[in-house]
Amino acid sequence: MTIAQKLSFDVQLSDHARTAAEREQVLANPGFGQTFTDHMISIDYTDGEGWHDARLMPYGPLSLDPATSVFHYAQELFEGLKAYRQISGSIVTFRPYANAARFNRSAARMAMPELPEETFVESLELLVEHDKEWVPTTEGHSLYLRPFMIATQAGLGVNYPSKTYKYMVIASPAASYFTGGIKPVSVWLSTEYTRAAPGGTGFAKCGGNYAAAFVAQRQAVENGCDQVVWLDAHEHRYVEEMGGMNLFFVFGDKLVTPALTGTLLPGITRESILELAGDLGLETEERLITVDEWQEASASGDLTEVFACGTAAVVTPVGTVKGADRSWTVADGTPGPVTMRVREELVGIQYGARPDTHNWIHKIG
Repeated sequence: MTIAQKLSFDVQLSDHARTAAEREQVLANPGFGQTFTDHMISIDYTDGEGWHDARLMPYGPLSLDPATSVFHYAQELFEGLKAYRQISGSIVTFRPYANAARFNRSAARMAMPELPEETFVESLELLVEHDKEWVPTTEGHSLYLRPFMIATQAGLGVNYPSKTYKYMVIASPAASYFTGGIKPVSVWLSTEYTRAAPGGTGFAKCGGNYAAAFVAQRQAVENGCDQVVWLDAHEHRYVEEMGGMNLFFVFGDKLVTPALTGTLLPGITRESILELAGDLGLETEERLITVDEWQEASASGDLTEVFACGTAAVVTPVGTVKGADRSWTVADGTPGPVTMRVREELVGIQYGARPDTHNWIHKIG
């Protein structure tokens, strides 16, 4: 049971923060998820007491018993979002309350305590405010925020979930996902492996979903593709996701995306594009899409573009599709006008070049 309460954060500043010169050297070429800022957030949870010991502290290793539950039973979850330095100089995040709500949906599925949404957002604000010099100024770069929660009870036994947990937030400067321009990806249709099944954890953002995906992603690379496309667990006919990203199919002026059946991650970027489509004069539809329809509509020209979307890459065009017994190209294999228009509008809102008519931007500083 989660006990709702107002937490006060203890602030413990790092005495070994990087110098301005060291920080600028990292920001010149940050990559993704390789270097972390000077501080992190930590909040503990105990059954009967609720959330406690909220603090901002120096970034550093954790000390955990070898029998800690998360190591053996994978009771954990995470989120991902970004802080942007807008063209006005303001530092903002994009729809953090949507991430907070999804975090709690994941927590409920994983038998973990929910974190009050205000506390989730406050933790992001506090970390970014203290490490704001780590938010890049380079166009297209951002500060990636990784909130996560792990089960911390020590002891083996699978009858009951952990009685103690730790929530944390770490941050890493991130370069633009694309180097040398936006390039369509090639995808491999996975019929041997399944990402999620009905009643499972497909809609939750938990690490086990990603660990189980590595073998299929490796298979995709071995077959000359950039990413794997997941199909439904029962028939292997219906398209679900691309790697860790949601998919959109462009039929003229209509965006079609696989319906949320419980096996797909309900992406924040996916939801935003569905809302944004009306502003761009596009219709939307959420429904089941088969591999056969994808191939046949590509051949007939009815399907004009395909793109994937997610926090890291925002929008990624899909150019070619390959499977064990088939392969084809989407249109002419290049990024289409609808894909680029959607991407430019969404990125424009995030960086302050487009008006935020949906009130998605949350200002931090």
